[in-house]
Amino acid sequence: MRDSINFLLAGVGGQGTILASDVLVNVGLAAGLQAKQAEVHGMSQRGGSVTSYVRWGRTVHSPLVGAGEVDVFLAFEKAEALRNLCQLRMGALALVNLAAIEPVTVTSGGQSYPDDATLHQKIAEVTAQVVYVDGEAIAQSLGNIRAANVVLLGALSALMEREGLSGDELSADTWLKVIIGRVPPKYAELNRQAFEQGRQAVEREV
Repeated sequence: MRDSINFLLAGVGGQGTILASDVLVNVGLAAGLQAKQAEVHGMSQRGGSVTSYVRWGRTVHSPLVGAGEVDVFLAFEKAEALRNLCQLRMGALALVNLAAIEPVTVTSGGQSYPDDATLHQKIAEVTAQVVYVDGEAIAQSLGNIRAANVVLLGALSALMEREGLSGDELSADTWLKVIIGRVPPKYAELNRQAFEQGRQAVEREV
C-alpha cells in the first residue's frame, strides 16, 4: 500500500456522502493507518452540494488536500463528478455513480444538465482509470435505494484492490465490519448485500 492516499467524495445532500466519508475514515483507522477528514463543504440538506476530503497514511498531519492532489475520487452524482475534476491529479482513480440529480438551475430551465458523452469525455481528459456504477439501480434491486452509498463503498473497496491500493490490512472484511458497525442492526443484512453487490459490479468490469 502507498504511504498516503488522498480521497475526495462528492455528491449532493441526501445521498449519504457524509456517512460514506465517515466510514472511509474508520476503515483507514481499522487498518492501522492514520486518517483525517477535512471539513465538509457545501450544504448537506437534500439537493445541496457536499464534498469531503479524507486522507490515509502512515503519518497524516493535516486533512487538507490541495487542488490536483486527489488520488481517489468517489463521485455520487454525475454533475458533481464534473464539477470536482479539477481537484484530481492526472491519472487518479475515479469511481462515478450514474445518478443524475438535477439542481434547481436545471429544472427551472436556466441551465442544461451535462450529458453522458460530455461526462465521459471530460473525465477521460483527466484519467483513464475510471469505473461507472449505477448505485441506485443496484440498491433498488435490493429493496432500498438508500443503500446506494454502501453499494459505492463496496465498489470502491474492490476498485482499490484491483488497482493495488489496498494492502493486507484493507480486506473486504475490514470495510464491511466498519459499515455494519455504523448502521442499525435491522439493516445489517441489507448493507452487507449492498456492499457485496458493489464489489461484484467492479469485478464484472475486469
